Amino acid sequence: MSTCGQFEAICLKHQDAYKAALCACPQVTSDYAFANLYGWAEHYGLQWRQEGGLVWIRQTLPQTIDWAPVGDWANVDWANLTCLNGPQRFTRVSETLLGIWQQAFGQRLRAVEARDHFDYVYSVPEMVELKGNKFHKKKNLLNQFEKSNIFEYTPMQAECVEEVLDMQAEWHGWQEMPSEALVAENQAISRVLKNFDRLGNLIGGTIRVSGKVIAYTVGECLDKETIVIHFEKGDTRFKGVYQAINKHFLASQEDRFSLVNREQDLGDEGLRKAKMSYNPVTLMKKFEVELV
Repeated sequence: MSTCGQFEAICLKHQDAYKAALCACPQVTSDYAFANLYGWAEHYGLQWRQEGGLVWIRQTLPQTIDWAPVGDWANVDWANLTCLNGPQRFTRVSETLLGIWQQAFGQRLRAVEARDHFDYVYSVPEMVELKGNKFHKKKNLLNQFEKSNIFEYTPMQAECVEEVLDMQAEWHGWQEMPSEALVAENQAISRVLKNFDRLGNLIGGTIRVSGKVIAYTVGECLDKETIVIHFEKGDTRFKGVYQAINKHFLASQEDRFSLVNREQDLGDEGLRKAKMSYNPVTLMKKFEVELV
């Protein structure tokens, strides 16, 4: 990772240095998990560099815009950072960093909520137990799956990645005229899965029926309390398969994490409705920020 002011492409080589900076962040949203950056790096033309004790991230596609810097925000002399002297635009800025910047920059700062990028955060015990009326439909679907199928849940290991890639290829092939977003997601999933054993924080799980992978999920430790789910796919010919992979994966992680971040809805109305139906305990706000 360049320290001389020049941006360079995000790569596996510097992931440990990046993760150390991420651990120092007072608030971490899903965008900044390393597997997320690496998986989507080609699609968004993501680059990074180090300066002032921070890792600076820049998106170059389809347009150039900066993401929030990563590091110990509380110990930065923001007003005297030369790289922030002039006008600049940032995307995916967390609520905590916005508050710090409001104190540092005052009237120079303009911010607008970016609702499409809000992270959905849920209680892991609630997702596992699905108790009460608010989860009644989800629980019924889960019960249907578990009663109708002889299945096996197993943690994802590097040796089963090829099977998962095959299932992902099948899933993508089932989509009639896939959107640009689904094509891009498929590429990001492939990039992450092909480097599963080289991305140190990844945690995954699979469900098999008759020995064949019919669902998988891939997540990552986001902070001490939270796991983030990056990708989750299931064969919908098995009714309740998504409720099953969600429940069994999180049950296997319940002793490590109390919260699960299931990322954004990106403005998709159907996805927003589905995410809200799981009753998030909070939405992590993000902002578009301009320094003038």
